[in-house]
Amino acid sequence: MHDGQALAADEPDRSHHRVPGVASVHTRALVTWISIFPLVTTGMAILALFADGWPPILRALVLTLVVVPLAVYVLVPNLLRLELALRARVMRSRPRRTADSSSNEQAP
Repeated sequence: MHDGQALAADEPDRSHHRVPGVASVHTRALVTWISIFPLVTTGMAILALFADGWPPILRALVLTLVVVPLAVYVLVPNLLRLELALRARVMRSRPRRTADSSSNEQAP
């Protein structure tokens, strides 16, 4: 129980376990940057072709009207899903350590 309080996605519960399947805040920040940087770069290049005389605030408005929804609804969720699948694959490929195997390994 969490005393009715919601935990942040990367906040551990009382037993110090993160919610499985939820990316850490650092992973989410990196994925968000990976999504937004190419979108902004491409958007700026495209806007430069026809909006060169526009005021900067208008260019920023148009750019964010396209970039934010595209990142929030398409790219970030798909990249987080990919990250989760890759993490699951890595975890499945690791050999499992059990308490018995570690206690049986004693120095001669």
